[in-house]
Amino acid sequence: MVRNDEFYLRKWVAYYGAELGNENLYVYLDGKDQPIPDWCPGVNVIACDKIPGKVVEAEKGRLSFLSDRAAELFRTYDLVIGVDADEFLIVDPALGLSLSEYLSNAEIRSSLSGLGVDVGQHTEEEGDIQTTLPFLSQRHYARLSTRYTKPSVQARPLRWGSGFHRIKGHNFHIGKDLYLFHFGYFDLGRIQARFADPSRREAGWTKHLARRSRTIRLVTERRAHDWDSSVRFARTVQTIFRPPYAWNKPAMFEIALIVRIPDRFQKIV
Repeated sequence: MVRNDEFYLRKWVAYYGAELGNENLYVYLDGKDQPIPDWCPGVNVIACDKIPGKVVEAEKGRLSFLSDRAAELFRTYDLVIGVDADEFLIVDPALGLSLSEYLSNAEIRSSLSGLGVDVGQHTEEEGDIQTTLPFLSQRHYARLSTRYTKPSVQARPLRWGSGFHRIKGHNFHIGKDLYLFHFGYFDLGRIQARFADPSRREAGWTKHLARRSRTIRLVTERRAHDWDSSVRFARTVQTIFRPPYAWNKPAMFEIALIVRIPDRFQKIV
């Protein structure tokens, strides 16, 4: 579900369309005041009534709506993926498998998560993002983040919590060599532009945007660790440990683990 976010939606459609087919993509526009885009042929794009409320209330409503739509899609599909427009479920290219091949071979009891990779901007090495080039050819650092280890894939009708961060009443399983790359806060200029958007300020997004910009500071200031050993560590810790307030979310003791993304990912997104 998106609202006035063509920048990410174009990349989202290009990636998931190539992996799964445009006809299997479902995009819900948050508000009937938005035009149906004419640049994504074959994609199922539906304009809906705008979800009311400020950030927290609207998020609950959005995921309730999307959980209902996912349940309907199980009349047609064996698996349903739920992600935001700035999130990309990616199989490690070292496996040589497409996303559909990986998921078709995976044993999924209820849901499957990719390990969360929150991509940042190293402001001393990386400039503004260029839309004509792959994102990961311009961004080389990320934080391994529990926030984006999300149960994105459902194998049967279930209820997502706000932001796709959990499945209500169910545990989660992190797929080996599967990652959820998040690009929502990977460009300082875009964050500053969002701060200037009066509609986002009115909806209560100011604190949210300030908190998320922390990723840029961390990848700029901290030393980057080896990818392979770090993802093994993060997957193990997040599988075993839970925060005290939510047993069905991953925990990592607030460790800010910064990694350099391997070159083999550069052309994927």
